[in-house]
This record gives sequence, structure tokens and C-alpha cells, in this order.
Amino acid sequence: MSSQPKQLIKFDWAMKRLLRSKANFGILEGFLSELLGRDIKILEVIDSESNKEDERAKFNRVDILAKLSDGEIVLIEVQSNTESDYFCRMIFGTSKIITEHLKEGDPYINIKKVYSVNILYFDLGHGTDYIYHGTTSFTGIHTKDQLSLTEKQKSVYKKDLVHQIYPEYYLIKVNQFNDIAKNTLDEWIYFLKNETIQDGFHAKGILEAKEKLDSLKLSDTEKQEYKRYVEDLSFQKSMLVSNYRDGEIDGMRKGEIKGKIEGIAEGIEKGEKAKAIDVAKKLKSLGVATEIIQQSTGLSEDEIEKARY
Repeated sequence: MSSQPKQLIKFDWAMKRLLRSKANFGILEGFLSELLGRDIKILEVIDSESNKEDERAKFNRVDILAKLSDGEIVLIEVQSNTESDYFCRMIFGTSKIITEHLKEGDPYINIKKVYSVNILYFDLGHGTDYIYHGTTSFTGIHTKDQLSLTEKQKSVYKKDLVHQIYPEYYLIKVNQFNDIAKNTLDEWIYFLKNETIQDGFHAKGILEAKEKLDSLKLSDTEKQEYKRYVEDLSFQKSMLVSNYRDGEIDGMRKGEIKGKIEGIAEGIEKGEKAKAIDVAKKLKSLGVATEIIQQSTGLSEDEIEKARY
């Protein structure tokens, strides 16, 4: 009888505390190798200038920034809370990384290739897949052909295709994964969603993650930090639910008040109309012309015609 898979620590917290250590690079290298489809070697984990700003400005901080052995940069973000402007945040993140790593006076050819990897625990956009890959390409308006590099440009850029020059984006919509691991990349998505690794998984870096992300192997200090982190996540989710519920109740109350006001206004309007009709009846009985009754009561000719004792 197989034992229940161990519950491992959250990948988000691991990136902030454990995966920045060179001794644990193998975990990140495995995940990125499976995602990018080639063997990845991390040279160092670096800090963005954004990360040197006020600790409290979390929205400006990246979760991890890894410099690859070929000079390319991978920006990894894990986001749990819904952000309607997250697409714009992705653009800001890659743009900031590019400008931070281009020294003043350097030629544009020195711009670093950036991969933006976004692990999302909320629904972003409308789509049925759980992994999306975005690149930049140029298509002819008339001929519909794809703009390509000349042989000289390939030599200068050291790239074969235009899109390889520009930032690339990966969106992993974790909650949309159906828990069926069909390949080694899916094994990583399974872990990201469930925080467990099934027996038989063999993706690059996954066994190292299973060993090193075991909460029982954390130091006492790390266990306390992790406990506080999980409690903070629960508190944030509770606040979101509470704020949503408060907003819902507030909206209902406003709706009730609005309904009462509209009801009162409608009542007044009906009362005024009744008074006007009553006046029209009296004037008609005195033989007053319809045109004068209209001016006096504001009623239409048809309403006056129907006003009879």
C-alpha cells in the first residue's frame, strides 16, 4: 500500500527563502528546463533594483530574478491575489529589468533577453489552457509573411529568429490544471498546485524538490517563518472574502435605500398626477378649454380626455 505523498512547503515561500541559495539551484534549473524546453544553468540569483526599495512596497518586488549562464535573465513571479491589471504589471516588470541591466551609454545590442515566468493562482484572461506562451513577432499587413533576420543580423544578435530578441512571457494558470500529469512539465504544475510530488514523478529537479522542500527538514527558525507566512496568506484570503462580503452587503443596503427612495418618488409622482387629474375634472365640468387645462395641470390631451367624473 503506497503512502500518502508528503505535503511540501509552498513554492512561493521556497523562492523567497531557500531557492536563492546556490546549493538549491538544481530545483529552479529543473523547473525552468522543463518549462523552456532546454537545459538551463543558473549562474546566480540577483536582486532587481525594485527589490532594493521599501520592503512594504511588495507590488514592486519580484519573487526571484535568475541570471542564466548565457547571460539571459528569468523573472519569476508567484501571484495568488486577483490583479485586473496584471498584464500591465508583466510589461512593467520586464521593461524595468531590461533598463536596469543596460548600462548608461551601452549600445542597444547589449539588452538582455528576459523570460517572464508567471505562476498564477487566480484566473487571468479568458482561455481554456493552463499554460500560455507569449512572444513578439512581426507579420506583413499585405503579404502575411513573418519578418525574419538577415544572416548578418543573426550573426550580430546571435539569434536565429526575431522573437528570440524580445522578452517572452509564460503564464501558468495553476488552478486550471486538472491534476493529470501527462508529461514532465505537468509534474511540476501538479506540485505547484498541490504542494505534493507523486511517486514515479521524474521531471528535472523534481526529486531534489521533494527532498529539500520537506517542511520537516526546515530549521526551527525557518519553521516559525514558514508558519507565519502561511498564517499571513490565510489572513489575506480571509480579508479578501470579508471585504467582498462587506461590499456585497453594502451594495444590497444601498440597493434597498435606492429602492425606497425611488418608491417614495414614485408615490409622490402618482399623488401629484392624481391631484392634477382631479383638478382637470373640475375644470372640464366648468367648461374650461382643453388647452388651458393642459397649461394648468401639465396633463396630456389624452389624459384630460379620460378625466371624467
